[in-house]
Amino acid sequence: MDEILRKQKTRPSYEKMVVVIGLILLGVFLNYLGAYCAGLTGIPIYLDVIGTMVTSMLGGYVPGIIVGLSAPFINTISGADPMAVSYTMLNVLIAIITAFFHEQGYLEKAQGVMTAMILNAFVGGVIGGIITWFIYGSEGEDTSSSLVHGLIVNIGMKPFAAELIGGFFVDIADKAVCLFLALSIVYFLPEKVRKIFKIHAWRQAPLSSEVLKDIRKKRSRQASLRIKLVTLLTCAAFIIGASAIYICYLMYFNSTVDHQKLYAIGTAQVAAGMVDGDRVDEYMKLGKASADYRTVESNLKKILDSSSFNEYVYVYKMMPDGCHVVFDVAVEGGETSSPGMVIAFDESFSEQVPVLLAGGRIDPIVSDDTYGWLLTVYEPIVNRAGEVTAYAGVDISMDDLRAESRRYIVKVISAFVGVFSLTLAIGLYFAEYHVILPLNTMAYTASLFSENKEHALKETAEMFHELHIITGDETENLYKAFSEMTDENLQYLMDIQKKNKLISDMQDSLILVLADMVESRDKNTGDHVKKTAEYAKIIMDELMKENIYTDQLTDKFRSDVYRSAPLHDIGKISVSDVILNKNGKLTDEEFASMKGHTTAGAEILDRVMSTVPGSDEGYLNEARTMALYHHEKWDGKGYPNGLSGFDIPLSARIMAVADVFDALVSDRSYKKGFSFEKSIDIIKESSGTHFDPLIAQAFLNAQDEARKIMEKHYSN
Repeated sequence: MDEILRKQKTRPSYEKMVVVIGLILLGVFLNYLGAYCAGLTGIPIYLDVIGTMVTSMLGGYVPGIIVGLSAPFINTISGADPMAVSYTMLNVLIAIITAFFHEQGYLEKAQGVMTAMILNAFVGGVIGGIITWFIYGSEGEDTSSSLVHGLIVNIGMKPFAAELIGGFFVDIADKAVCLFLALSIVYFLPEKVRKIFKIHAWRQAPLSSEVLKDIRKKRSRQASLRIKLVTLLTCAAFIIGASAIYICYLMYFNSTVDHQKLYAIGTAQVAAGMVDGDRVDEYMKLGKASADYRTVESNLKKILDSSSFNEYVYVYKMMPDGCHVVFDVAVEGGETSSPGMVIAFDESFSEQVPVLLAGGRIDPIVSDDTYGWLLTVYEPIVNRAGEVTAYAGVDISMDDLRAESRRYIVKVISAFVGVFSLTLAIGLYFAEYHVILPLNTMAYTASLFSENKEHALKETAEMFHELHIITGDETENLYKAFSEMTDENLQYLMDIQKKNKLISDMQDSLILVLADMVESRDKNTGDHVKKTAEYAKIIMDELMKENIYTDQLTDKFRSDVYRSAPLHDIGKISVSDVILNKNGKLTDEEFASMKGHTTAGAEILDRVMSTVPGSDEGYLNEARTMALYHHEKWDGKGYPNGLSGFDIPLSARIMAVADVFDALVSDRSYKKGFSFEKSIDIIKESSGTHFDPLIAQAFLNAQDEARKIMEKHYSN
């Protein structure tokens, strides 16, 4: 029982909670301490996952993932780094990798440490590089940016590849230092301290570590329950998450566009208010030579710079031949037009041209024409007479809006992966102790019923009661039903064993009674049938001891021979009393009648077996064999069939030695029994002629036991 269940001090729930919270706080502190120290050194590494690794090693997946989530969320919420949440996924993956490698014992070997370091560097460098690319573009806003820049400029590497390779090599050094420090902290702690942080949620008597390993190693016919749960939760989360993320993206993008439309309308109105509608033609004709042209242009530039999404701010006079430029300012590197230039109407504005020429208002337009993908807003500029003389236009870059939405969705995806990993880890943690382990424990315990021994069955039933599964759900109901069924099966099996023993005892008694009935007719034999069974037993025991004929001497074979040995002379019931009890030597005719007891015995047992289905596979079959062949001789000169050597069945060869020896040492009405020593000599002389030499030698080797049997029966 102690090999399966282990004694474990069960902590109260509040103590478990205190330990877990303390471990998480320690992990968060180590993360910030590492990052702070890295910042002081100026070395291009982060050291911000040391606490995540330590917590994952000491507490497992759940505390490790919580610590991995904490820093990015704290930095984002506090405003210290608004984009930190975008990297949540990386910390969570590092926690999972570290917890897995530690749980499997891989971190105890150099190869495992190296593999964990490379995987963590891949997560931080490559996956982190992909996230950085989506957020910042070709060069990351991190310590690898100089290396990335060098790869692009000096080697001519593509920016995206440079970001991934640069990030990976920087992270190799970072994760190597973090893992070394984390391992040093963990293994510096005494074993007793490390065990404090191993929190289990047993809902049953805890299993020993050996049995726990056996249970977890056992493979199911298909996928295990654990894999099915992970697959189900992952698929469900992916479908729900992908749908939610896509909807969030559309909603955020559309919301951003709507917000920028309102902003652009306001910006266009401000720009229109800066331009004197009565001087539009002057500005267009004289350009920068006009008195306050530069002042207005400077103000429009300020409006342009007020938002990173602004691409162009301009003033156009709409005429049938196109847009006549009055003012035109653009972001750095943008294309501008000089005053008086005529720009043809874009095709996307074809429906609005008549409205613009008539001085009307148009709704904001999203176009993708000559100047790119833009959101355009026009605001009329009027003179003192209230006439529209020009339009102030603002172009918002839709590419910038999409990039902003992309950055947002990266945050959402990363946060989702982190939170989902935590949810999955917690779900599997409790599923392990509430469902998986209780079910596997019951299956493991039930498998012990395969042992057909009464003490093993009792131990199994006791163990079922000692499991104490208290999940409070269907698993506990199943356990209770299983326990009741185990008790009932045990009682049923014990009843069967008792009845089988009773039947076996009755059969043995009937055999002895039947043998005694035959024996009582032969006044020469005494306890012959009982003694021959004992001699046969010591011969079989010695053969087993000497490793002879062990493939045939099974437990069942030896039991069948011993139990049925008293029937070997049952055929004598057909022999006349006159012949059986004759004092003198038998005539040839009388001896022929006596020899007939072998075939008569076989015929009697054949009739018995024909009336009892299946008995031809049990002890009666061996009884028939011995009855028919126990007078066959090794050299082929015996009867009734003259068999020789290994053609004589093993049970008959054994009985031949036992039968003859007892006849030699026993008194008969026609002779005095030989001494034990002379009888042993006769057995030895007959080895290889009358007897199987191996069996004869086994009997000779066990002659001390044979003497005890002989003396016991003579003393009676």
